[in-house]
Amino acid sequence: MRWRLCPTEQSARRIFLGLCPGQKGVALTTCDCDGRSKTFRTSDGIADSELEPIPAEKGEVKIKIGILISGRGSNMLALAEAVRKGRIPETEIAIVVSDQSNAAGLALAQAQNLPTAVVERRNRARDEHDCELVTVLQEHQVDFVCLAGYMRLLSSRFLSAYRNRILNIHPSLLPAFPGLDAQRQALEHGVKFTGCTVHFVDQTLDGGPIIAQRIVPIIEGDTEETLSARILEEEHKLYAEAVALVAAGAYEIVGRRVVLK
Repeated sequence: MRWRLCPTEQSARRIFLGLCPGQKGVALTTCDCDGRSKTFRTSDGIADSELEPIPAEKGEVKIKIGILISGRGSNMLALAEAVRKGRIPETEIAIVVSDQSNAAGLALAQAQNLPTAVVERRNRARDEHDCELVTVLQEHQVDFVCLAGYMRLLSSRFLSAYRNRILNIHPSLLPAFPGLDAQRQALEHGVKFTGCTVHFVDQTLDGGPIIAQRIVPIIEGDTEETLSARILEEEHKLYAEAVALVAAGAYEIVGRRVVLK
């Protein structure tokens, strides 16, 4: 469900508290490229009683998802299919953004009639690049963000703008094997099981609260390629399930734990 502030702060201030129900968390941070920002928190004078749901109108899509990619975008396509088939109810993909103009996923998104944008790095500092990226997402009224093979760490500015509203999928059972080449790490370590994890993104590397996981056994003779392919099949299923859960607000974050309602 989308939420908004009551009329006193209503203009251009949309918030999505279904993602952090009952928490004293960030409702919305606005950001412009001059560095000015304003962050609203439930602990900063905005009580839950001052928030009201936006009335649903017939045919209105309530929750808007932004997807960030850097490459082929297979998880982006899986999410698009899940949205189209109603497995992530009352959502739409508002924008697919890449930091690479030649990312294969851009053409695939366009073939699905999804809006796309490119926000290239152009040797800019991460903060400057992310400021433009946040602006693009806010222009498309994005409620929460899914990373789908986005190969760049996010700045504190981005994290503040979408606190507890950024999801990532990683090809291991976190906290095991964070970072790059997780499948190779699993094989080299000799583990019997690995898998994939959907988690909220925070300032740590693949270390945010875990939303959902799926186990994939390692088979004798597995290579990095065969293991990656089997994990990817599970990623496509798990990501859609986790996004549906978050979009429905069917959880709360307690410390580092994501507790299902």
